[in-house]
Amino acid sequence: MKYSRQRECIIQYLRSTTCHPTAETVHEHILQDCPNISLGTVYRNLSLLTELGEIQKITAFDGPDRFDGNKTPHYHFICSQCGAVIDLNMDSLSHINLLAAHNFDGMIEGHTAHFYGKCPDCAKRYSFLQKQ
Repeated sequence: MKYSRQRECIIQYLRSTTCHPTAETVHEHILQDCPNISLGTVYRNLSLLTELGEIQKITAFDGPDRFDGNKTPHYHFICSQCGAVIDLNMDSLSHINLLAAHNFDGMIEGHTAHFYGKCPDCAKRYSFLQKQ
């Protein structure tokens, strides 16, 4: 693949943050280094980088896709209240591949798991409101 300064800016930004930004947020943050980059170019490059396995795309149930520059296997928590996406520090659940393969004639090559609920900030607000 041909080198692209714009693509490199996108990768560098995603690897420098753990906030799991949307395409729009990526666009806003790289405009300083790539002032002529369009939002469409950001979307195309995010799609390409996802296909190449250079980044992860996180699809939430009711919000925009988020992107993660950490391509090592790990799990995410998605807040059902505010939409925050947070990396979970936990052991691998690779044994579920064996469980899934047990009654399946195909070949299980991996899995994706997202955990949902309320993030710490939303949980605090929720419990405060419940006490009132």
